[in-house]
Amino acid sequence: MTKEQKNQAIEELVGMLEGTSTIYLADIAGLDAESTSNLRRMCAKQGIQLSVVKNTLLKKAMERSSKNFDELFGQLHGNTSILIAEQGNAPARLIKEFRRTSDKPLLKGAYIDEAVFIGDAQLEALATLKSREEMIGDIILLLQSPAKNVISALQSGAGQKVAGLVKALEERNA
Repeated sequence: MTKEQKNQAIEELVGMLEGTSTIYLADIAGLDAESTSNLRRMCAKQGIQLSVVKNTLLKKAMERSSKNFDELFGQLHGNTSILIAEQGNAPARLIKEFRRTSDKPLLKGAYIDEAVFIGDAQLEALATLKSREEMIGDIILLLQSPAKNVISALQSGAGQKVAGLVKALEERNA
């Protein structure tokens, strides 16, 4: 690989890193061709981009990036693949699902919205992370809950009591 090709590869990696907030580093060494193809198919179906990269090029791309990947530098050894996704938990769920039939891939680390997770032991925690859409849904449910309680109280037999209290307060303030 010429120096120009290396610089082009680094710039492409920088673009990939800058374009997402979810990056997983995994080790897929030891997977046979069929298993690797199956993993790639699963990634494609779930909208996850899988790329095998050279550690030195990835480290240089991480250094050039505006994001802080310093904690992940220690994980750049051996075979490294990067998984990029829109949802923070999607690659972790994919790895867990794939490992039902294989002992790979191993999670080296992850960078999700400026938070860094190191090691395969973090896989379970990452898989249970809620996506942004799930969090927004939870917040909306929490905000709707008090309004639903008031509406149901007004619609029930106790609604007459509540209406009476509101009327009494209204008359008192008038």
